[in-house]
Amino acid sequence: MKQIEVVAAIICKEDKIFATQRGYGDWKDWWEFPGGKMEVGETPEEALKREIREELSTEISVDKYLCTVEYDYPQFHLTMHCYICSLLTEALHLNEHEAAKWLAEDELDNVRWLPADLHVIQELKIFPTA
Repeated sequence: MKQIEVVAAIICKEDKIFATQRGYGDWKDWWEFPGGKMEVGETPEEALKREIREELSTEISVDKYLCTVEYDYPQFHLTMHCYICSLLTEALHLNEHEAAKWLAEDELDNVRWLPADLHVIQELKIFPTA
């Protein structure tokens, strides 16, 4: 089975968490944490900063490691390294996603998360970011 290693940013601001909606592919319209594939030679933190610049045209601080999710999708095995992050600049521009929301902890179940991201939601409920 194909293996994909990615990083995900759990961007937090004022007790809310930033979620993005996919605008393409098999999982179009599902919600996820922004991020993407690591490139050869990158640390997870470097990959995360690069991916967020590409996807959201903003700068982040990678503040704390949260968890690593291992999940088998039908076409590949995903390893997703998740980090709590904060914005260094306020402007956010959706370059790849069709929508985004800031969700309070009690709103996290209001969107349809990708299966791997559901594991992150459970982790956030056990270890809140605030």
